[in-house]
Amino acid sequence: MRRLFLAAALALPSLAALAGAPQTVTLDVKNMTCPLCPITVRKALEKAQGVAEAKIDFEKKTATVTFDPDRVDPAALVKATTDAGYPSALRP
Repeated sequence: MRRLFLAAALALPSLAALAGAPQTVTLDVKNMTCPLCPITVRKALEKAQGVAEAKIDFEKKTATVTFDPDRVDPAALVKATTDAGYPSALRP
């Protein structure tokens, strides 16, 4: 059992090295009309594999998303919000 734990502990740093550097994008989000809308948008984004954090700004109608580019791309983030009823686009 100790050998298994040791092997796992030694493998973790090498797996972390394979992960891409986190990226952050900002999406302009449409259809957010009530204070509950940001919760739905955040949950939709967090369901996407590779999303580390999603911050929604109701006043500015934006979503700032930090993600692993090896696991998800910005197009998938746009699709996640759109599928939830909140079309979005990458902010230039």
